[in-house]
Amino acid sequence: MNDWIDVAASADFPPGTRRTIDADGTPIAIFNVGGEYYAIGDLCTHEAETLSEGRLEGCEIICPRHQARFSLISGAALSPPAYEAVATYPVRVADGMVQVAYSPPTGW
Repeated sequence: MNDWIDVAASADFPPGTRRTIDADGTPIAIFNVGGEYYAIGDLCTHEAETLSEGRLEGCEIICPRHQARFSLISGAALSPPAYEAVATYPVRVADGMVQVAYSPPTGW
């Protein structure tokens, strides 16, 4: 079951901006690209660098450490040195609030 976590009021989250949240110890980066919202795991799969601090080019985020590229849409690693995808999360706007869906891991 997903829990919807408030990120920011949509009025305070204009295109070209990003936000980060901590969901049960999981860092998530949320991006507004041209009015569309995307959420991915905020750690590069190559060396756990914070992706939200990287350069944004269209729907790609570039890791600030080694310049690996990731798709904000699918989470796919698009260039070395990263080969593993980052997680993606559903995003919605409800009652003027941008929200991210997060499911805590099971089986712990």
